[in-house]
Amino acid sequence: MDAIDRLFTDRPIYGVPKMQDMLRREFQIAIGIDHTRRLMRQMGLIAIYPQKSRNTSFPNKEHTVYPYLLRGITASHPNHIWGMDITYIRLEQSWCYLIAVIDWRSRYVISWELSSTMESEFCVTALMNGIQTYGTPEISNTDQGSQFTDRKFIAVLKDHNVRISMDGRGRCMDNIFTERLWRSLKYEEVYLKSYPDISDARINIADYFQFYNERRPHQSLDYQTPAEVYYQNKTSQKESQKLPVFNRRSTSILSTSTV
Repeated sequence: MDAIDRLFTDRPIYGVPKMQDMLRREFQIAIGIDHTRRLMRQMGLIAIYPQKSRNTSFPNKEHTVYPYLLRGITASHPNHIWGMDITYIRLEQSWCYLIAVIDWRSRYVISWELSSTMESEFCVTALMNGIQTYGTPEISNTDQGSQFTDRKFIAVLKDHNVRISMDGRGRCMDNIFTERLWRSLKYEEVYLKSYPDISDARINIADYFQFYNERRPHQSLDYQTPAEVYYQNKTSQKESQKLPVFNRRSTSILSTSTV
């Protein structure tokens, strides 16, 4: 699964047949196509195609799917748009799943959670923690995975009057900011370490996200850090609206994750 994760992080266009071939070519791993398909499904991986929907988790046909709201819209201020996505994190003897909530304007990681299952509870927890700490976004954007269409997750958004946007067909790059976060996390942290269990993964990922938010400059942000952009823009927004200056909390990110 580690080899699949590396290949997919580099080239998310790989479907099952191509993944099977690349495992053989680059890692000398010879497994059947059904085995490859089963592993990719367990990891929540679906290849990105130009005209197909891109999901990091699988949809539930019984759940309501919401329309895509972001066509022609660019995030203009903190808490304008939050993107959420799920990725796979390897452990020494198993794996776990990571959700991150990211502010599109600043690339600031608002909240995150780890879970040993793909149930929706850890997504609800991450969303609630983000809202309680940083306020309410105007728009939430996710894929159409069952975790994000679950009634508990949707209820949190509706209770806080958040507009709900979901990636549609032909929108394979909508969560590009989160995809870039995954690539940075995996090449700068996950692939360099070996986590014996989910607790150790949680400690190391917490350290990385603090570094990512507070110390890692981004070229796309004019070499500012996400924290600098988030709080600078947050303060400017409050002042322009003649509201009290935003009460800056600690930028350290803590996670009380589901195991």
